Amino acid sequence: MDFVLLPFFSFLVGIVVGLTGIGGASLITPILIFVFQVPPAVAVSSDVVAATLMKVVGSIKHWQQQTLDVEVVKWLALGSVPGSLCGVGILHLIRKAGEHNLNNIMLHLLGVAILLVTVLALLQMLLLTFFPKLQLPELPKFDLKTKLGRLQTISIGAFLGCIVGLTSVASGSMFALVLIAFFRLDARKLVGTDISQAAILLLFTALGHFTLGTVDWSLVLPIWLGSVPGVLLGAKICQIAPQKPLRFIIYSILMMVSLKLVY
Repeated sequence: MDFVLLPFFSFLVGIVVGLTGIGGASLITPILIFVFQVPPAVAVSSDVVAATLMKVVGSIKHWQQQTLDVEVVKWLALGSVPGSLCGVGILHLIRKAGEHNLNNIMLHLLGVAILLVTVLALLQMLLLTFFPKLQLPELPKFDLKTKLGRLQTISIGAFLGCIVGLTSVASGSMFALVLIAFFRLDARKLVGTDISQAAILLLFTALGHFTLGTVDWSLVLPIWLGSVPGVLLGAKICQIAPQKPLRFIIYSILMMVSLKLVY
C-alpha cells in the first residue's frame, strides 16, 4: 500500500466532505477497491473504523456548542446500533459461505447503497433547483413525546443502521434526509445531530467489524492522516465555494461509481 498516495486521496475526499457534506464512505471505499485493489470486505471494514474518529471528534465539538438535539440522537441510536450489529451479523453468515462470496456480495451491496443515496440526494437537489415553488406532500413529523413517534424513530434507525453495518455507507447522508423529512430540524442543529448519531452508530459498527477480522490498520492510519486536515480545509473553503455545481459533479461521479460496483 502506498503510504503517500492514500493520504493524498483521503485529503481530497476530506475537502469534498467539508465542502459539500457528502459522506466520505461513499468516496473512500470505492477508491480503496478500484485504485488500491483492496478486497471489498477489507475496504468497508477499514473505512468504518477510519470514519469513526472524525465523527466522534465532530460530535464532541457539537456537544460543547449545544448544536444538536439529544433526544433525536438517543432514539435514533436505540434503533441504529442494534440494526448495524444485525448487518454485521449478516456479514458473518455470508463469510461462513466463503471469503469470495463475502467480497462479491459486499461489492454489489455497496454499489446499491451508494446508488440509492445518490439518487435520493440528486433528486432532492434538482427539485429544489428547478422547482423551488413546488409543494410536495409533507411527510408526517415524528413526535418523540409519544410512544408511536419513538417506535417510528427506532424502526427507521434500525433499517438504516443495518445498511451501514453491511456497507459502511449512509451513516450521515441517509440519516440527514430523515432528520429533515421527519424531524424538521433547523439548520443549526441538523449537522450536529447528524454527526452525533453517526458517531454512536459507527462506534458500535466498527466494534462489530473488528470481529470480522477484516480491518486493515495500514489503510486506517493513512486515511486518518489525510482526511482530518482535508475536512478542516474544506470547511474553511465552504464559505466561498459554490455548493450546487460542486454537489452535482460529485453526485454524477458517485452515480457512475455505484453502477460500476453493481455491474
